[in-house]
Amino acid sequence: MKAKNRDQSLSDSRELDGSYDQLTGNPTSQSKKTIKQRFLKLLPCCKPSTAPSIAQNSVEDDFELSTVCHRPESMDKLEELTKFTKKELQVLYRGFKNECPSGVVNEENFKTIYSQFFPQGDSSMYAHFLFEAFDTNKNGSVSFEDFVFGLSIILRGTINDRLNWAFNLYDLNKDGCITKEEMLDIMKSIYDMMGKYTYPTMQDDAPIEHVESFFQKMDQNKDGVVTIEEFIESCKKDENIMQSMQLFDNVI
Repeated sequence: MKAKNRDQSLSDSRELDGSYDQLTGNPTSQSKKTIKQRFLKLLPCCKPSTAPSIAQNSVEDDFELSTVCHRPESMDKLEELTKFTKKELQVLYRGFKNECPSGVVNEENFKTIYSQFFPQGDSSMYAHFLFEAFDTNKNGSVSFEDFVFGLSIILRGTINDRLNWAFNLYDLNKDGCITKEEMLDIMKSIYDMMGKYTYPTMQDDAPIEHVESFFQKMDQNKDGVVTIEEFIESCKKDENIMQSMQLFDNVI
């Protein structure tokens, strides 16, 4: 019985990362690097690595079964719950598994991975806020499901979906509104991440000025906080924000 469960787990794992053909049961051939794989360089937990040979796959799959502490939902279930195709999910999972072989990533590892994309600055605080947004279960770790659910909203969600996700990122204490203090913490983390050696040089008071401008536009009733309704309405009226929301429409 244990052997049967083990074989089923191995089958599920191979289906998820695309390492075998579901119709024939044979290993698939490795294709050339695609735009999707290059895009993985920009995603936390998804740095591309050299694809293993078919012979290596067998050994690595055996190792994975003994070390993985979290195995994601089936491919069909993830395809149903997200806006990614099965092939896209396989590419994403392959990258995630390469960087996070245990099946989950904790905050410290997340920060380490994210810092590689911003070597000129300190990305630790912004990575903390981003990790909190992906960690929807609040258990101190981000699984592959957490990762693709968030990514599906950011890349494929409706405008309202994306704005709701952004609002949740800024609403640090999750009380349903954004205060100046919360927005200032986010802005400072972004400026720290970009570094002090940018051109033109950022002034020390730039985050505060950004927050004041933000509230001037969005705090419509001037009560000192921005609600989700005010946030979405103001963002939809801002042409620059709307254009930035569309940048990733066809990324993956």
